[in-house]
Amino acid sequence: MKNFKNKNYIGLIVIALSMFLAPSCKKNSLTITPPSNITPTDYLVEESQLGAYAIQQYAGSTSVTPNVGGILPSHRGVGQFTYGTFSLDAPTDNAVGTAQDNRYAPNLLLVPSGTNNWGFTDIYQCNYFLQTVIPRWKAGKIAGNAANISQYIGEMYFLRAYAYFNNLQNLGDFPIIKTVLPNDAAILTAASQRAPRSEVARFILSDLDSAAMLMQPQFDPGKNRLSKNCALLLRSRVALYEGTWEKYFKGTAFVPNGTNWPGASKSYNAGYQFKSGSIDNEIQYFLGEAMTSAKAVADAVALVNNTGTIVSPNNENPYFSMFSAVNMSGYSEVLLWRQATSTLFTHNVPVYGQLGNDGIGWTRSLVESFVMANGLPIYAPGSGWAGDDQITNQRTNRDGRLNLFLKEPGQKNVLVNFGQGDHETDIEPIPYIYMSSAETRYTTGYAIRKGSSYDGAQAKNGGGYTGSITFRATEAYLNYIEACYEKNGSLDGSATTYWQKIRTRAGINPDFNVTIAATNMAKETLDWGAYSAGQLISPTLYDIRRERRDELFAEGLRYMDLKRWRAMDQMITTPAHIEGINLWGSQKNSYTASQIIYGATNNNSVVSDPALGTYLRPFEVKSSADSYKGVRWIMAHYLNPIGIQNFLITGTGGDPSTSPIYQNPGWPLTAGSVGTF
Repeated sequence: MKNFKNKNYIGLIVIALSMFLAPSCKKNSLTITPPSNITPTDYLVEESQLGAYAIQQYAGSTSVTPNVGGILPSHRGVGQFTYGTFSLDAPTDNAVGTAQDNRYAPNLLLVPSGTNNWGFTDIYQCNYFLQTVIPRWKAGKIAGNAANISQYIGEMYFLRAYAYFNNLQNLGDFPIIKTVLPNDAAILTAASQRAPRSEVARFILSDLDSAAMLMQPQFDPGKNRLSKNCALLLRSRVALYEGTWEKYFKGTAFVPNGTNWPGASKSYNAGYQFKSGSIDNEIQYFLGEAMTSAKAVADAVALVNNTGTIVSPNNENPYFSMFSAVNMSGYSEVLLWRQATSTLFTHNVPVYGQLGNDGIGWTRSLVESFVMANGLPIYAPGSGWAGDDQITNQRTNRDGRLNLFLKEPGQKNVLVNFGQGDHETDIEPIPYIYMSSAETRYTTGYAIRKGSSYDGAQAKNGGGYTGSITFRATEAYLNYIEACYEKNGSLDGSATTYWQKIRTRAGINPDFNVTIAATNMAKETLDWGAYSAGQLISPTLYDIRRERRDELFAEGLRYMDLKRWRAMDQMITTPAHIEGINLWGSQKNSYTASQIIYGATNNNSVVSDPALGTYLRPFEVKSSADSYKGVRWIMAHYLNPIGIQNFLITGTGGDPSTSPIYQNPGWPLTAGSVGTF
C-alpha cells in the first residue's frame, strides 16, 4: 500500500501522549510513509487506494511486512516458528505449552509500569480511513467502481470492530473513539474516559452492522477478503460474548453498576443506565442479537463433508483437509482464510504438525471430553470406552473428530513427496515426553493432527505454506445453539437442526438427548467449562459447551469462552491439575527408565512422580516450581491490568487516582503489584 511520507498523524488517546512522542518506535508509531509524490489530499481518493489501505490493515500494526500477521490471526501472526493459530488454545484446559502461564498463579501476573494493555494503533488506522473517506464518498469524490468502494469501506468498519472486540475482551470498559484526535493534551486526556463495556459492545455491533450492509456476500471468490458473512459471524460472536459475560458476572465489579464497579468512581459514569433499562434486559438483547446474526450465516452456509478418512494422500476427506489445504477457497464453511506462498510468507505449521506441535500439549481434559460414537460419555454404562492405557484406545469408537485429529504412534505423517522436506517425520513416534527442546517435546504426550499436512514438501524448516482459517461458519451454528439456550432455557427447531448437523458430520449419534441424559456433572470436573461462577452447570448447557469445545478446539477460541462463562472461579479455592497421557499405566513400558526420570526433588526429573497419579502432570515435575501445586486463579485475572504510565500521563501532580482512567477490578494503581482478589 501507499503511505504518507514522514508525517506523524498524532492524536489518538492517552498513550499517544507518550507513544507518539517517540516516533522511532515502529511498533507503536502512527507514522504513515508513502512515496514522496503522494500527499494526504492525493491519497484515498480512488478505489484501488481504498482497497490497498484496507488489505494492509488485515496484517495490522504488529507486523512490519504487509500481509503477515497482525489484526486478523494467521499462522505467521503468532510467530513464524510456531504451531501457528493451532497453538492459540494454550494455555487453557485444552492445551498448554512447556511452562505454566503467569495468569494461572496469583503472585506472578503484575501491574505493568509502562503503557501496556492500552493500545489504539489499529483503531487509529481505521479511524483515519473512515474520517477521511466517508465524507469524500458521500460527496461522490471517490473514483472507481461503486460496489468495490462500498466493500472497502465495509472492511474498515469490520476491522475497527475487530480491534475494539480485542480490547473488550482484555479490558472490558474502554474509550469509544470514532475520529482522529488532535495532538492536544487536554483533548486526549478527556477522551480517555472509559465507556461501560455494554456501550462498547453495542458500538462494535453498530460497526458490524455497517460492515454487513456495505460488504458483498462474496466479494473475493478466493475468500481472501472479508465478506458480509464474516461480519455477521463476528457480530454473533461479540453479542454472545457480551450477553454471557453480563449474565455470569452480573452483580460483580466486572459489569456496569455491579458491586464495587470501578467505573462508578468517575463522575462521567455517575448514574449510568443500561440502554435497555437493566442488565437483565441487556443480557436478553445481546443473546437475541447473537441468535439473529448467527442464524443468517448458518442458514446460508453448508458444512463440508466428513468421510471419516484419516490417511488421505489426495485429500479424500474435505473436513480433514480443510484445515491444512494450500488453497481453502473451495471449502464452503471457510469464510475467510489467510494465504501463504513461498513468496508471500511461509511458516512452520506443517513441520510441527508432523511432530509434537512445537511443545503444545493437548490435555487429558480435552481428550476425555469427546463422547463415544454412540453419543455416550466415556464413563456412561455401556459406552464401550476402551480405556486410556494406550493412545490408540482413546481413539477407538470415539467421536470422529477425536479419531481424525488425535495422533497415534505408528501412524504415517507423510503420504506424498517423500524426502522433499528437511524436517519430515514419516512415522509418528512414541511421544517424546522427555525431550528438553520445545520443538520436539510432547508436553502432555497428546499431539493433534488438526492442520497437519501429509505433503513432505511442506515439511521444510520455515517453509510451509498451507493456508490459515480466520473465520469458519460452523461457529455460527454453535453460537446460535448456545445463545438460544442461554436466552430461552430451551432449544428451538433451528438450534436442534444445527446441533444434529454438527454431530452427524462428526460421526456421532445425532440425538444429543442421549448424551444429555447420560451426562453426570460430577464426572465432568476436569472440564473448566463445566463451571460458571464456581458452580457446576446443567447437563444440557454443559453438552452445548462440550460440542463447542470439541468442534472448535485448536482454533483459538477456548480462552475467550472460558472467560465469558466465568469458568475459572473454582480454581480460586481448589487448584486444578493439568494432565496428559496415562503414563504410569501400561504406557510406561514404551519408555526406558532413563527416559522417564521422576522425583519431586530430583533436578534431573523430566516427568511427574507416579505418587501424584497415573497421568502425566507436565507442570508438577519438580517441587521447586511455582506450578507444582497446580493451576490457580484469582478474579482479577479475568481482565488485564492497565499499565501505570497511562494513569500518570493523564493524571495531575503524579497522582494516578486523578486520571479519568480507572484501573480494572482487583488491580492496584501501583506498578509491580499483584491482583488483590
